[in-house]
Amino acid sequence: MSGTTSGFEQARKTAEGLAYSSGFGNEHASEAVPGALPVGRNSPQRAPLGLYAEQLSGTAFTEPRAHNRRSWLYRVRPSAAHPRFVRADGGSLRGAPFTETEPDPNRLRWDPLPDPAPGTDFLDGLWTLGGNGDAARREGVAIHLYAANAPMERRVFSSADGELLIVPERGGLLLRTEFGLLRAEPGHIALIPRGVRFRVEPLDAVVRGYVCENMGRPFVLPDLGPIGANGLANPRDFLAPTAAYEDVEGPVEVVNKFCGGLWTATYDHSPLDVVAWHGNLVPYVYDLRRFNVIGSISYDHPDPSIFTVLTSPSDTPGLAGVDFVVFAPRWLVGEDTFRPPYFHRNVMSEYMGLIEGAYDAKTAGPGGFVPGGGSLHNMMSAHGPDRETFDRASAAELVPQKVDDGLAFMFETRWPVTLTAQARDAGHLQRDYDDVWQGLERHFRE
Repeated sequence: MSGTTSGFEQARKTAEGLAYSSGFGNEHASEAVPGALPVGRNSPQRAPLGLYAEQLSGTAFTEPRAHNRRSWLYRVRPSAAHPRFVRADGGSLRGAPFTETEPDPNRLRWDPLPDPAPGTDFLDGLWTLGGNGDAARREGVAIHLYAANAPMERRVFSSADGELLIVPERGGLLLRTEFGLLRAEPGHIALIPRGVRFRVEPLDAVVRGYVCENMGRPFVLPDLGPIGANGLANPRDFLAPTAAYEDVEGPVEVVNKFCGGLWTATYDHSPLDVVAWHGNLVPYVYDLRRFNVIGSISYDHPDPSIFTVLTSPSDTPGLAGVDFVVFAPRWLVGEDTFRPPYFHRNVMSEYMGLIEGAYDAKTAGPGGFVPGGGSLHNMMSAHGPDRETFDRASAAELVPQKVDDGLAFMFETRWPVTLTAQARDAGHLQRDYDDVWQGLERHFRE
């Protein structure tokens, strides 16, 4: 399939009416052909239908049962049947550790990525902004953006470095994974576990978005504490694919991101050949508009942690390797309260992106914070509402207000984000970002 109008229509037709099973962290099971899943055991002497049995482990074998992630795959050929991988050019994709520049305490903001050159697929369209940690030590995060206009033809990708949280901003994606198919539109997220192979087909002429590569512990739903049993992202709203396989002969390029670099091998078959599977290590898609927002109904703006969708725990309780936070439609009703997010300095580092509309603490429009753009506030960098937003919010009549004209998110990480050289020198970096806080006048009266 090529990147033509008919190609996009074919991908959209395939994406319509996909079947899913629901529940984050559940034990799922699916078979594309009846009888493909063995009964009562994982690795029988002869797997059903002449398939190969194979386990995919996303955690160490001996991790506690509550944290253990693994799935059993029943496939046409085992993953071991492949030729030697060789080093490949990473293009605009980078990996940890990030050493091209020194960590920068300045507040930074970028306009959206420029439109891609014709024939750019998802993999070639990945552009790394920065990150932290060390892929070889399985810790840290990498922040990428993507812009593409063509499908990955006879090509699949996986990251051994971390799970990939994909946040579409412009145009939809059809994700063909080893476990089956997912459709992710703007307003959705897709989560691809570490090591899972997949191919991306755009559902529109140009697609664009963000990717958080989590190299630490796998994402989980945050604990709810005094909130109780319900709220935030509900587990049943996460949708896992049902089995769908490719039994394709002929050359297929398989690209693996490993310890920061890309490695490639040409297979004589498609590795997306899993006919049946079961387990709890699976890809998901989630509609951010289903997030159950919890907020103040008396006074003060809550800390943004109350908007956490997914979290990657660290070795320190309560300190995440990375949190994924969404600012979804919600009511503001606080009395005698400055309602946008307050001015603050934070030990965490925050990268914020905008999916649609406007964010209530940043001015939209040309030269402002726009869909597809992003801002970075590293640890202890002072930030908050710009002058225009402060003036407006300080004088606003405090009637109940529905915030429903925007959808923003944040990747929040415990370590500073070090930029790539291409992000530091990018033509779409807003060089005058600091100016948005100019004019915040002295109002102090003794």
